[in-house]
Amino acid sequence: MKRRELLKGAAVAGLAGTTIASPAIAQAAPTLKWRITSSFPKTLDTIYGTAQTFAKYVAEASDNKFQIESFAAGEIVPGLQALDAVSNGTVEMAHTPVYFYIGKEPTLGFGTGVPFGLNARLQHSWWHFQGGADLINEGLARFNAIAFACGNSGTQMGGWFRKEIKTVEDFKGLKFRVGGMGGAVLAKLGVVPTQIAPGDVYPALERGTIDAAEFVGPYDDEKLGLSQVAKYYYYPGWWEGGAMLHLCVNSEKWNSLPKYYQAIVRNASEAANNWMLAKYDSVNAPALKRLVGKGTELRPFPADTVVAAYKAANDYYAEIAATNPLFKKTLESYMAYRDEQYLWWQIGDFSYDNLMIRLLRG
Repeated sequence: MKRRELLKGAAVAGLAGTTIASPAIAQAAPTLKWRITSSFPKTLDTIYGTAQTFAKYVAEASDNKFQIESFAAGEIVPGLQALDAVSNGTVEMAHTPVYFYIGKEPTLGFGTGVPFGLNARLQHSWWHFQGGADLINEGLARFNAIAFACGNSGTQMGGWFRKEIKTVEDFKGLKFRVGGMGGAVLAKLGVVPTQIAPGDVYPALERGTIDAAEFVGPYDDEKLGLSQVAKYYYYPGWWEGGAMLHLCVNSEKWNSLPKYYQAIVRNASEAANNWMLAKYDSVNAPALKRLVGKGTELRPFPADTVVAAYKAANDYYAEIAATNPLFKKTLESYMAYRDEQYLWWQIGDFSYDNLMIRLLRG
């Protein structure tokens, strides 16, 4: 009898030890409240929603100890100043495409994607397995920030135009809202590029301040109402074959996080990256059907314009590489990977996709 009571007492003590240990671990985790500013308005539920999704994943993984409040463009800082807000400590985090800041460091363009660069999957692969993250974070170090992959749009559309583009000559003098290095390349063809925050694209096109505008793809473009102020919808967006977005974190704040919170942030960012691309894949096709059904006219960019742009892009890269060592190093890494991978891509995914398209068309 005494032996049974002893064993029972030991079991209770063991159980008590188990129930005490879990709260002790939870209590050791600090309670944090951070802010993340997005470069996009709330109306764009996929691209802005990625920041919200990331914050949700962090809260769930930390048992709500680590909470991150999301803010749309303009609520704290304008969309094109998101990285600046991280750099100066106004916010701890930003969700933004780092190519918005190529005027400060051209190398950052490769973080999001450059003209005639990588598609979404290859961009992700370069980031994780070919040193892309290290190269871009080397460029971000001067901004007191570190970046993690946090979203991708997939291949983007070429944008909305008031008039048809038939030859390279039609680009001359065209005022075009276009982001990243695409604008610099198109400028060599006579385009007048302008960088306008997403929420300002519609009124600028409506008033005629610009003649054409690109944003992302059918789903977001439909939400922005661009089909109401421009008729011709061009493809593909050769300047954004797979545009990656990033979670940018203030370096001091990042270094202050416990290691397990850093792991949560990294994994939540990666999960949000996958969420965004899958969401766009889900919604773009139905949106394109709706747009065409309402009168949008789809047009491929004429071959001669693409060839001219490809040459202009290579010239542009060579000019920057001649004076910027980090850009040169990143360019060599990025383009070597592109050239190698497309040898396989044409045998794998590309040939399969072409096969299925032909079969489905009958």
